[in-house]
Amino acid sequence: MTVDLDYLRQRLHEMLLIPSPTGFTGELSRYVCRQLEALEVEFELTRRGTIVARIPGRSHAPARAAVNHIDTIGAVVTALKDNGRLALQPVGTWSSRFAEGGRVTVFTRNRAFRGQVLPLLASGHAFNKRVDTLPIAWDQVEVRLNEPCADAGSLANLGIRSGDLVAFDSDPEFSDNGYLLARHLDNKAGAAALLTALKTIRKRAEPPPIDFQAIFTVTEEIGTGAGASLSPDVVEFVGIDIGPVAPGQNALETGVTLCAQDTSGPFDYHMLQKLKGLCREHAIDFQVDVFRYYYSDANSAIRAGHEVRDALITFGTDATHGYERTHINSLESIARLLVAYSACEPLFPHVASDISKFPRLPTT
Repeated sequence: MTVDLDYLRQRLHEMLLIPSPTGFTGELSRYVCRQLEALEVEFELTRRGTIVARIPGRSHAPARAAVNHIDTIGAVVTALKDNGRLALQPVGTWSSRFAEGGRVTVFTRNRAFRGQVLPLLASGHAFNKRVDTLPIAWDQVEVRLNEPCADAGSLANLGIRSGDLVAFDSDPEFSDNGYLLARHLDNKAGAAALLTALKTIRKRAEPPPIDFQAIFTVTEEIGTGAGASLSPDVVEFVGIDIGPVAPGQNALETGVTLCAQDTSGPFDYHMLQKLKGLCREHAIDFQVDVFRYYYSDANSAIRAGHEVRDALITFGTDATHGYERTHINSLESIARLLVAYSACEPLFPHVASDISKFPRLPTT
């Protein structure tokens, strides 16, 4: 099984250039909808901007879903400062350590302004060793706009207000050896892999055994994500997200990293075994990991009360929520696994009165 890697790279690069911090995802939602139209995949767009795409199966119920968020971390203006700079707080959970030096766009009601995030003491020539003593905290950074602003009044005259959203440039760099570097690979890389999988599934002669939904959510970074996105006929779903590559973790920048457990607890045992089997069957490299400080769309769906079997597949990424790096092989593996998953029979029926059909645990 092959997938179109040129298509994947192009979709990823284009999405990385579209700002989409949580709360400001409209333009990226429109982009994804245009791609779905080009693939001739039917979809619905919810009031909040979540996209629910569907490839019809031989049976329409039950259904399965793959869920991927398209919102990113960012920041919000909290104050117009007397020195003509902007105070910030994060959108999503991430460290100000990775915000320093970032080029940004501040979105007001009517305009967009360019700027850069700097520490409060931004010049070694002026502050010498004091630069190295600043704490790492959001109240220790500020935005310098590319505008002649010397005080809070000049910022206000530009139309800037508290509550304006701040998007960080992704600065993508795609290496010839397959490495992909950018902010916001979380989770635009997953979206590119999911679109690539849909392209492959759409071209197959045989439809999936059951409806396959591809859901693009817009509030994962603040914890709600797929909470209200699953229809009642969805009985199992796979979340797609970033996997942290770091000491003490098993995640790799190649293959698929299957998550057995994250901060909220374990994922469905039988779904995990099913995905392992699909990887082996289709010669997809994989590893299993446990994420200690991590939430995803899978968590939000379960917390919202959806009665589904869940799993989480990830592309291993170095420096998550920072200056991220993954490899095209990992995204290719994600796309191939999604294609294989769409074509297999559902793990467990929607409603069952016969307990003998319930999945069994292995015996000694």
